[in-house]
Amino acid sequence: MDFCVLGALEIWTAEGRLTLPGTRHQRVLATLLLTPGAVVPMARLVEATWDDEPPATATKQVQNCVSALRDRLGDTEQRLIVTDGPGYRLVVTDEQLDLLRFTKHVAEARRQAEKGALREGVREIRTALKLWRGPALDGLGGMLAGRAARLDEQRLDAFESCVDWQLALGQHREVIDELAEVVAENPLRERPHAQLMLALDRAGRQADALKVFQQLRVGLAEELGIDPGKDVRELHERILRGDDRPRPKPAPADDLDRAAKELATAIARQWTAEAEMRSLHRPKPVPLRWSSTEREVAAAASAVLGDRPGDGPERLVLSGDLTDVVAKFRQVPSRQLVVLGEPGAGKSVLAILLTLGLLADPPPGEPVPVLLPLASWNPHHEHLDAWLARRLVEEYPGLANTATYGPDAGLRLVLEGRVIPVLDGLDETPPGLHTAAIDALDQAVGAGRPLVVTCRGAEYELAVRAAGSFLTRAAVVEIEPVEIEDAVDFLTARRRPGETRWGPLVERLRREPTGTLAQALRTPLMVDLARTAYANPATDPGELCDTERFPDRAAIERHLLDAYLPSVYARRPSSPARVDQPRDYDPAHVERWLTFLARRLERERTRDLAWWRLDHAVPRFVVGLYLGLPPALMFVLTGLLAADPLTAAIYGVSFAAAGVVTHTIGRRPGPQRVEATFTGIAGRFARRFTVGAVAGACLGFGWSLPIGVIGLVAVVFGLAVGVHVWLGTPLDANRVSSPDSVLRQDRAAALSFTLSFTVSLGLFYGLALTLTQDEPTVEILDGRFDVVLSVAGGIAAALLGRYFAPKPGTIFYGIAGALISGQLIPDAPSVVYAVAAGGLFGVGVGLSVCLSRAWGAFGCTRLWLAARGQIPLRFMAFLDDAHRRGVLRQVGAVYQFRHARLQERLAGYER
Repeated sequence: MDFCVLGALEIWTAEGRLTLPGTRHQRVLATLLLTPGAVVPMARLVEATWDDEPPATATKQVQNCVSALRDRLGDTEQRLIVTDGPGYRLVVTDEQLDLLRFTKHVAEARRQAEKGALREGVREIRTALKLWRGPALDGLGGMLAGRAARLDEQRLDAFESCVDWQLALGQHREVIDELAEVVAENPLRERPHAQLMLALDRAGRQADALKVFQQLRVGLAEELGIDPGKDVRELHERILRGDDRPRPKPAPADDLDRAAKELATAIARQWTAEAEMRSLHRPKPVPLRWSSTEREVAAAASAVLGDRPGDGPERLVLSGDLTDVVAKFRQVPSRQLVVLGEPGAGKSVLAILLTLGLLADPPPGEPVPVLLPLASWNPHHEHLDAWLARRLVEEYPGLANTATYGPDAGLRLVLEGRVIPVLDGLDETPPGLHTAAIDALDQAVGAGRPLVVTCRGAEYELAVRAAGSFLTRAAVVEIEPVEIEDAVDFLTARRRPGETRWGPLVERLRREPTGTLAQALRTPLMVDLARTAYANPATDPGELCDTERFPDRAAIERHLLDAYLPSVYARRPSSPARVDQPRDYDPAHVERWLTFLARRLERERTRDLAWWRLDHAVPRFVVGLYLGLPPALMFVLTGLLAADPLTAAIYGVSFAAAGVVTHTIGRRPGPQRVEATFTGIAGRFARRFTVGAVAGACLGFGWSLPIGVIGLVAVVFGLAVGVHVWLGTPLDANRVSSPDSVLRQDRAAALSFTLSFTVSLGLFYGLALTLTQDEPTVEILDGRFDVVLSVAGGIAAALLGRYFAPKPGTIFYGIAGALISGQLIPDAPSVVYAVAAGGLFGVGVGLSVCLSRAWGAFGCTRLWLAARGQIPLRFMAFLDDAHRRGVLRQVGAVYQFRHARLQERLAGYER
């Protein structure tokens, strides 16, 4: 559940926006949200709720408001809004409240700037500013107005700091438009005026800079009777003299040109392979025709064509098919297109072929089309440009290679207009976000940036009618129903000479062009499913003409969806010359596995089937058990070998509790896309090595090891931590992420982490058993527990816990490390015992590290679900086979059901 106060007060759940009963309830909740975690007295709640004199029953009414809020928020156990002494206290995490996230990002940005890392500071503070959706607590007023004004002041101050850093980085042109808007909204605020003057001057626009100063001077004189401050006047004089004006430098476009070129190569290869996998050219796709929509959702023709109102027709008229969609798109001046269609109409196919067509013969300077599914975008939490940049790097991770493409190549490609976003499936975002998404899209491309969006027609029309927002410069077209003869040609295109089994169906379609069967086969999806379902010569497509068995369109569509998987997975002999022999799967097993996956995706409201999120299908506590208990067993064996059963029990219980709790409540990092690299890493390696060496030295001194041994441990720990810089981002932007490649790369990273920690911690433990010197320490519990060792081990384990889950791992593994490190263990009787115990301890630590990574957790989850019959044991091989059969499509690092209708049907839910 997310709470938003940086704008109008809003509450968002997984199902969408949550409404509140009235203004009083909103004011009570807003007052609590403004001081999260602190007790708000009843008197302050009463004061915030009523603008005028509160009624005699004010206290009771506030209590009723709190009760109603708890009901609406599902807070039946009063864990969210807690009654505390004279008032109430709201308990939220940093990630649940945008105000806390804003404060955290701003603080981190200022910390980075203080270190001189201005780019990182700008990135952090821009993330903070994107959380705002308007004036704070917009519309609530009353006593909250003063606090809202202070929040707006913090926002403005953060923006001004960001601009200062960008100016220091030489990003003068990038900030001019934003500064102009802020200056217009704050005509008497001197700092943004000075920043705009400086940016304009350094961009070579001296006259405009001087004009800004004149406007400020006149405004201050008329409103306040004062002159601009000393700093602004001095800047004005420097601009007049031309002092210190930097000479224009050519933009470092070479690296960005290379990134764009290699990105285009990757996209062309990716979607060409996907088109072949979908058999779009075998012999050709179902014919698609489209024309301007009749729905009241499009801008006037003059707005789309860039004419003056009244100079042309009110409604834009466009039409075409798959053969000319590229040419018609390029004819639209704004290069903005919305493609509507009913489920299965072929919107995704059109998006794929449009992308490939734009890449096939691009005119000079045309941006690179990038096809991305839109389902993961939340316009309330992330600006479109930030989301596009993030997804670019996720799909094509080589863009993060700063040595080849410069810093922030993905973001620069987006901000400099080097990509055409082709965004597929606006309707696949949560319904509560549709209106916000359309408004955010229009705001992001309002200046004329190119854009293509696909959406189901009914959902798009509903969203536009609900809020009145639409893409103000986009042409809106809708895919038309498949013509009867086009359907006949597609169904019979691969018919063998003399084959007559399609005859009855073709005859029915031609005889009854508006009948039930024709209505069912009016979308490319259903036509394609019909050909697939009856591809086997032993089947009879004429059964679809049986009106008793199939009385309506819905019955035919359900039958085709149900017949799709048995047909695709029917056992057929394969050519012995084929290298990649398809696996034989029982269709019943396939349906069970895919149904399980489809239901999970529908519950999570996503189309993306990501292997590293498979554990979301398992209860969190169960995940904690099977990830936390195996390492604990290794620590039990370590305790038994090194000491006695009591020590073994303490070892096992401590690490079992830490592991189970961490994996139950913590968030595991996603997969790492890595590649061995040895260039440009010296500085990062030195920093990591220093951190590891310091940690190793602290442990050595805590255990009173000899100085020489401490040096050895420090070097080993330094190498264990530093070696991971050799695994960096993939080197080339023309390498596309795929589920298999991401799995292989994360496995390499996980194994390198595992090996390094196994060796370093195992070596240390073995040395500690044999070489710890008898030094005075702080012993308690009759000499069984050493406080000094406990503190040293707790710190080391807390640092280790950061690799598992940053917050809970640091805490709980730190506690476990303190408990086991304080146990006084007798010296090992021999070197063999020390080596064995050290090996077991290292394996336990290494296993903990491995299971905290995406690949390690996926392996355990796969075994758990396969044992329950919910997925096959060779899960990735099954998904790859489903992709080859056309059941799934591959979109970067994830799979998706090729047909959204199939996912909905398998899940038992159709929209």
